[in-house]
Amino acid sequence: MSSTTEPVSPVLPPDQVPPHPERSWAGVRALLVRLHFYAGVFVAPFLLVVAVTGLAYTFTPQLDRLVYENWLTVDHPGGTVRPLAEQIAAARQAYPDGTLAAVVTPPGPEDTTRVVLSLPELGEKQRTVFVDPYTARVKGDLTTWWGSTPLTTWLDDLHRNLHLGEGGRLYSEVAASWLWVIVGGGLVLWLGRARGRRAATVRGVLLPDRTARGVRRTRSWHAATGIWLALGLLFLSATGMTWSHYAGDRFGRLLDATRGHAPELNTALPNAEPGGTAGGGEHAEHAEHQAGTATADPGPADFQKALSVARDAGLSGIVQITPPAHAASAWTVAQKDNTWPVHYDQVAVDTSTGTVTARTRWAEYPLLSKLSKLGVQGHMGVLFGLVNQILLAAIAVGLILITLWGYRMWWQRRPTRADRSSRFGTPPARGTWRTVPLPLLITGIPLVVVLGWALPVLGVTLAAFVLTDVVAGLVRRTRGTA
Repeated sequence: MSSTTEPVSPVLPPDQVPPHPERSWAGVRALLVRLHFYAGVFVAPFLLVVAVTGLAYTFTPQLDRLVYENWLTVDHPGGTVRPLAEQIAAARQAYPDGTLAAVVTPPGPEDTTRVVLSLPELGEKQRTVFVDPYTARVKGDLTTWWGSTPLTTWLDDLHRNLHLGEGGRLYSEVAASWLWVIVGGGLVLWLGRARGRRAATVRGVLLPDRTARGVRRTRSWHAATGIWLALGLLFLSATGMTWSHYAGDRFGRLLDATRGHAPELNTALPNAEPGGTAGGGEHAEHAEHQAGTATADPGPADFQKALSVARDAGLSGIVQITPPAHAASAWTVAQKDNTWPVHYDQVAVDTSTGTVTARTRWAEYPLLSKLSKLGVQGHMGVLFGLVNQILLAAIAVGLILITLWGYRMWWQRRPTRADRSSRFGTPPARGTWRTVPLPLLITGIPLVVVLGWALPVLGVTLAAFVLTDVVAGLVRRTRGTA
């Protein structure tokens, strides 16, 4: 619930708050009004961009099917599936350059097999060859990034960093860090306002007042829509921060301290020399980036054997087969079913003996790791399929609307008298912190400092808001004295 909210009491001109105001809980509300106002005005543009780019990213599965149908789907689904080794051999015959980095089995009966090749000139990206599993016919290739098509990669970069690299990620972290503050403050203000009205009803809280006019009507739509979207917006804020740059680093430290990381798959072969292991766990799904360091290009038959051993061990559904990074390491076969109920079991396979040397199970993941993993999939719109996508799209559209309604309120509240005209609405009075109860102020300031450390981007931008507000107050006071 971003942008402006009308104060509950008459707005005093700047620097005209009484020198010794009475401290009460009304001061807390007045402080929230001011915080909600400035956060809405300055952070709402970031939220608007996040909502628009997120809305575009939400339907990437359908867009991929539309744009890359010839690569992703087979011509005639059904029939007998050719051996995986035959499919890989066909892909290598058509594309002999590069090193076999991974193979991903088809997600469904109408999908193609993906043979991933690592080429030095592509850097972090790979060449993915798409093969019809029923005919072993090569359908073509695409330059992919962590398994994503070029279109999905482009939209993902647009949403995460506006194609500005690591520096551009700050914009999305600003949005994620402030979204929960704006939503939480808006909820408190709207529910408190409704409680103060005699005729307050559940309908009055959850539905807009169609009989209102002007700024009251706009505020009603802004707040009621925010009420319905609050839970989804808080979810997106929390999950977005877990993979952000600075807040994500703090979250990683929390996982370290609580031992909340996913269990790591031990890929060291029995009696292997020290140094011949490769990491597993959550990073196994991206192991194709590390596989290029293997001493020799593995043969198609080894992929077939690793898959057979993993299937016998109970790994069903879509799996990714990754060759060992070192001669003393085992193969990694990891489930990649991101749709609920998810399947993320992994096994390490010794193809020379046809045995499973190690295993990790989704059931063994710590709770925090499970929540983080599921939250990411829900944020990306894949956890519950089309329902997940529709919910995300509705939240994105709603966020766009309440942001625009917030700016409209700002414009509607502008003074229109000939002697007091202004292009924008008057901001809430300065100095409201002086009316906050002292015990709350004493305990609140250290909490804000701790919160600023946990969410560095939030802390820095909040400090910038406060500094700007102080400087503006001093300038106005100097002008008033003159």
